[in-house]
Amino acid sequence: MKTKSTLLILTFFLMTCMGFAQNKSKKKDQSMNIISGKVNISKYHNHDELDRMSKGELLGLYTERIKVIVNILPNIAFATKPGITMSDLGIPDTKENKKALENNIDASVNYFDSTIEFQKTILPYSDTRDLIAAILFYEETLKSLHTYNDYKSD
Repeated sequence: MKTKSTLLILTFFLMTCMGFAQNKSKKKDQSMNIISGKVNISKYHNHDELDRMSKGELLGLYTERIKVIVNILPNIAFATKPGITMSDLGIPDTKENKKALENNIDASVNYFDSTIEFQKTILPYSDTRDLIAAILFYEETLKSLHTYNDYKSD
């Protein structure tokens, strides 16, 4: 009886270890995405809609658009949508290339965090008309990403 329970516990332990080992190897084999983080906005607006919003709502929209732009625009030479990996682009999946991509992602996160910290402090002093104009400009910029492929020539 004691042997059966010991064997059962040992088998369970070995199966658990193998399961975790497989998960780690799968994660190691996966290539990192070029674009990660928030990559779309909830809605595009027109001037009248924005004009009816409070300044607090406008600040939220402004921040959302900055986040998307920071995640996409620096990488449009590679991709304009998430899910594209270095392997998909034919970039060797070397340790150096992975490290470079990790550093780029970290730099984007740090830049965004510091920008948002600054915006929280200073942006409430901005003129509402200027804030609306900036949101509309950012939205037009994001809309233009849908036509990015038109600029590519074969």
